[in-house]
Amino acid sequence: MSVDLDALACYYRIHALPDAPPEPARFAVLRRCLPRFADLFERHGVRATFFVVGADLEDDIEGRAALAALARGGHELASHTHTHPYDFIRLGAARIGDEIDRAHAAIAACAGAPPVGFRAPGYEISEAALAALRARGYRYDSSVFPSASYYGAKAAVMGAMRLIGSRSGSVLGDPRVLLAPRGPYRPAPGAPYRGGRAGGDGLVELPIAVTPVARLPVIGTSLILAPAWLRARLVAGALRAPLFNLELHGIDLCDADADGVPAALVARQPDLRRPLAHKLAALDATLAAARAAGARFTTLADAAAAVGPSP
Repeated sequence: MSVDLDALACYYRIHALPDAPPEPARFAVLRRCLPRFADLFERHGVRATFFVVGADLEDDIEGRAALAALARGGHELASHTHTHPYDFIRLGAARIGDEIDRAHAAIAACAGAPPVGFRAPGYEISEAALAALRARGYRYDSSVFPSASYYGAKAAVMGAMRLIGSRSGSVLGDPRVLLAPRGPYRPAPGAPYRGGRAGGDGLVELPIAVTPVARLPVIGTSLILAPAWLRARLVAGALRAPLFNLELHGIDLCDADADGVPAALVARQPDLRRPLAHKLAALDATLAAARAAGARFTTLADAAAAVGPSP
């Protein structure tokens, strides 16, 4: 279980909304959604991984305290860069390193231990970014999302926005990601989306869950929006893999009305139009199904440590 703690400002950039979220909603993910995840995981006995944007720890004292408490409780805090730039891998080596280093320092100060895992914004990683992570002793990356349907939908939305004269802050990544392994692998030298053989290095890639064959996305958004029968099939398919890397977002447990989310964003995010009770029920059912199938919940750091050497 992992949760990307993207603030609402990130979604403003995706949808090319002007200005920034108003003050009540600005800190909603850490102050309102994070406690709901803590309660959800407590009910199911889950130790999760939270991917933290470093700058948010500097801006939000209350949110930082909540994350520190989760770290003390056995959850993992991992890096989601410092400012969540969607063009992260296009920044050049120096700025990539700076994003990693600043987030690393902020998260280490909050958690009391340095992060060992990383997820890039927008599910896009590169050899240069992996090299920066290796040089800093990171044990795993979890940025790869090899889902053709997700990739196609993202391309269609971004294309439609351009047709009406709007430009998304998001970035469409390398299509070679669609051929990446579904399970954990050690990236081949110079090829982040291909498993290594004898030349594979020590860094482990933990891809985000997709179903076998069709590679449908099995993430928080799809589970919340899918009808119950489809959600059950998606989860059952993902559970057939040795590692079911279920990625959620902080916004998945946002209550649009109670959390003061502006109508302009609600109109563009279908998951925000689902009641909080519906979203909690969907995630409760998912975790219960995983437990019933014999799944063992673990942090991504522990999952990476269990990955054997490249063949």
